[in-house]
Order: sequence, then structure tokens, then C-alpha cells
Amino acid sequence: MSLQLPDKWIWDSWYVQVNGLTHAFYLHASKALGDPDRRHRHPIVGHAISTDLTTWTVVQDALIVSDSPAFDDGTTWTGSVVQADDGLWWMFYTGTSRAEDTQVQRVGAATSPDLLTWTKVSTNALVEADPSYYEQLDLTLWHDQAWRDPWVFRFPGERTWQMLITARANVGDPRVRGVLGHATSEDLHTWTVQPPLSQPDQGFGQQEVFQFEIVDGVPILLFCCGVAELSPERRAAGELGGIYSLPVDARLERVDFSAAVLFDRTDLYASRLLQDTDGGWVLLGFINIVDGEFVGVLSDPIPVTADPVLGLVHRALPVPQTAHAYASVER
Repeated sequence: MSLQLPDKWIWDSWYVQVNGLTHAFYLHASKALGDPDRRHRHPIVGHAISTDLTTWTVVQDALIVSDSPAFDDGTTWTGSVVQADDGLWWMFYTGTSRAEDTQVQRVGAATSPDLLTWTKVSTNALVEADPSYYEQLDLTLWHDQAWRDPWVFRFPGERTWQMLITARANVGDPRVRGVLGHATSEDLHTWTVQPPLSQPDQGFGQQEVFQFEIVDGVPILLFCCGVAELSPERRAAGELGGIYSLPVDARLERVDFSAAVLFDRTDLYASRLLQDTDGGWVLLGFINIVDGEFVGVLSDPIPVTADPVLGLVHRALPVPQTAHAYASVER
């Protein structure tokens, strides 16, 4: 059974896999809000643990909004978790403030010795959009200042930390300014905002919830986009938005979102790539809209692999042999 809470909606999630356990961190909000669209302004970062990606044990929540004034006294949104060289866990997450009507997004962090109890690093953000490269709040161009969903990782064999961020360029057609935001750090605390790793005008108003992984030998950039943020050309082609994947080079030096491919499970959103107990890759995301209604539960794992042109594709599972088949082999 997937992770579902009878009195709450679940949406974006991120994961840590360590010592045979998968820790899921996820946004959730009470169904007492009535309208599921209100969940975005009332999120809590929850936490659940699983050994098989299907049966989950809910533990104490990880994060809530800070007391004012703070960069995250309005909302705490999607992030990622990494372990520093000294063993301390760092959760990077998106924050917005009440003073700015939650319209300006920034990235902050919390730390934990055990993945259970989290302490926020600062009431100030650690990473903010640099106007030299990235669009600032202008409600005539876009509905917010996009700078969220930090995905933190290292390239193999390197010490520099990389952060991929949902962002928009400060040039180009406002309908398709979505770019791959980028920042780097040597210590996880001090970050340098870099130019974007892609160009605008490549089919997306924004690309959400990035993840970079090498899937069965193929470097893959995973993200999602809603139908309202797609280019007119993609909408005209019949795309309804959802989960996208993009084959890239191993150092993200040639990122062209024009080649991004929509995954066929369009009921899912904000999915993540994980490995199951056998080492195969799977997707987990939240079930979004079904028959016009928001569902808000996490999916069961979907086996996937990667193609250097098609991106993520379904992975066929081995067909169990029957007793008759074994008997035939023995003869």
C-alpha cells in the first residue's frame, strides 16, 4: 500500500536511503482546509520510514514554519537531504515569508544527527536568486519569484556540492523563461549562485522538483511541469504536463530542455528516482488529479530504466517461473 493519510493531503516528497531504510520526507496538510489548493499555504514537512517502499511507518514531523520574522515564516516547501563528511545530515528546503505574501522563494537548511530531529540553521536564507542571472518578483511577468526545490549532490569523486534549483531567467519570452538554476558550495553553509545550466525559451515556464541521477548508465535529469506552465507549442501538441525526463551529459554541461520527454503516467507529479531492494530504479511521486479531483497520496513504486534518447521508460520485471516451467527444465 502506498503512503496515504486519511485526514491529510500529501504532495511533494524527497528521500534518503541508508542502512536498508528509506526515509520519506513529504509535504502534507490537513483536509480540514476544505479546498486542496489551500494546502500550499499550510504545509508541514512530514517523515515516514519504509524497508520496501510500499509499507510506511509515519514518525514525527520534520519541519514547520518558523516564528516571525524569518525567511520561512510563511511556508516550508520542497527540498532534499544529504550527509556531510562529518556525518551530520543537512536538509535544504524552500521557504517563503509572510511579509512578502509568500511570493518570494528562498532556500534555507536544517541539520540533524539522526534524520529524526531537525534544527534550522538560520532564520535567514542561505541561497537567494541573483538578479544578475535570475528573474526577480514582477507580477506582470510571473506569479511569484521562482527559487525553490533545491536538489543537492556531488559529482562522483568531487568535493564541491552542487545545488539544482527551480528558477527563471531574467531574459526571454516570459512564458518560457524556465531554467536550471545552479549554486555551489564547499561546506554546505556558504553558497555561490552560478549562472543557470540551461537557456530560456526551451518549452517551459518553470521546471519543478529537479533530480539528477545516473540511471542504468544514462545520466538523467528529472523534473515536472504543470500544463499552465508549458509552452504554447507543447500544449498545442496535446501535452497536459506531468513528469519529464531529459537525457543529459554526466556533468550537466549541455542541458537543452527542448528534448525533454513526458513520462506516460500523467496522474503523477513531483516524482523521485529511488532504488528498490534489488537495486533496480523506481519512481515514487504523488497521485495528483484523477477524474478532476486532487488525490494527494504517494504512489507505489513504478519500475523504470533509462534510454539515452527517450529518457525514463518503464522497466519490465522478470516473469516468475512456474512449477511446470521448472519441471520442464529438469527434464
